[in-house]
Amino acid sequence: MRTRYIQSANPLLATLAVAAVVTLYWPVLHDMVLTWINNENDSHGFIVPIVSTYLIWKRRDRLAAQAVAPNAWGLLGIIGGMVMLLFGWLASEYFTQRFSLIIVLSGCIIYWYGWPIMALLAGPVAYLILMIPIPSILYDSVAFPLKLFVTKVSVAIMKALGILVVREGNIMAFPNITLEVVDACSGLRSLMSLLAVGLAYIMLFVPSMRHKYCIAFLIFPIAIMANLVRVIGTGILSQYFGAAAAEGFFHEFAGLVIFMTSLLLLVAAHRLLARYF
Repeated sequence: MRTRYIQSANPLLATLAVAAVVTLYWPVLHDMVLTWINNENDSHGFIVPIVSTYLIWKRRDRLAAQAVAPNAWGLLGIIGGMVMLLFGWLASEYFTQRFSLIIVLSGCIIYWYGWPIMALLAGPVAYLILMIPIPSILYDSVAFPLKLFVTKVSVAIMKALGILVVREGNIMAFPNITLEVVDACSGLRSLMSLLAVGLAYIMLFVPSMRHKYCIAFLIFPIAIMANLVRVIGTGILSQYFGAAAAEGFFHEFAGLVIFMTSLLLLVAAHRLLARYF
C-alpha cells in the first residue's frame, strides 16, 4: 500500500514560508539549544521536538485522508506571533520570543491547511511548549517553596522513623553531617522531565481520553513523592557513608533510579486503569 502525504494548496509558497520562519527564528532556536546544553533544568528539551515529530508521523495516514482547507484566520496567529517576537526582542524577554514560535507555527498550519488539520496536529504542536525553558523568575518562585516543603516533610518522616535530625529552613542537620536541600533537590527538575516523558507516553500509548487525564494528573504527585524518597534516602545514607552519599556519582545514580521508578509507576497506573476501569 502506498502512503499518501498531505499537500498544501500552494506547496511552493508553503515551502518558502517555512524557510522564512526558520530563518527568522534561527537565533531564537540557537539560543534555546544552548540553554538545553548548559542548564540541566532544561536538558529534557532535546527530546521534545523529536517526540513531536514522531507524533506527527504517527498521524500521517489521518492527515493524508483529511481534506486541505486553507483558512485566512491563520494570518491572525502569524501576525500575533510576529508581534510577540518583536516585543520579546525589544524587552530582551526570551520566553516570549520562544513561545511566539508556537503561535506562528499554529497560524501557518491553519492558514495553509485549515482547522481540521490543526485539530489533528494540536497535540504535537502543544507538546512543543515543553521545550521552552521556564523563565528564571517563575522557576525560582516555584522551586523555593517546593524545596522548603520537601525539607519539612522529609524531616518529619525521618523523625517518625527515629532518626535524629533538625530542620532549619531548607537545612537538615544530622549528628554527623549537615545537608542543604538546594533548588536541584526541590523536585522541579524531575517534575519537568517526568512531565515531558509522561505526556509523550500518554499520547503514544493511552487511547482512552479518561485514562489520559488520570495519568496526566498522577504525574505531579508521583514526581513529588519520588523526590521525597530521594531526599529521605540521601539523608539516611549520609549518616552512614558521609557526604559521598549526597554528591557525586552515587547522588546522580540515585536520581536516575528514582526517575525510572517514577516512569514505571506511570506505566503501572495505565495498566491498572486499562484492566479494572
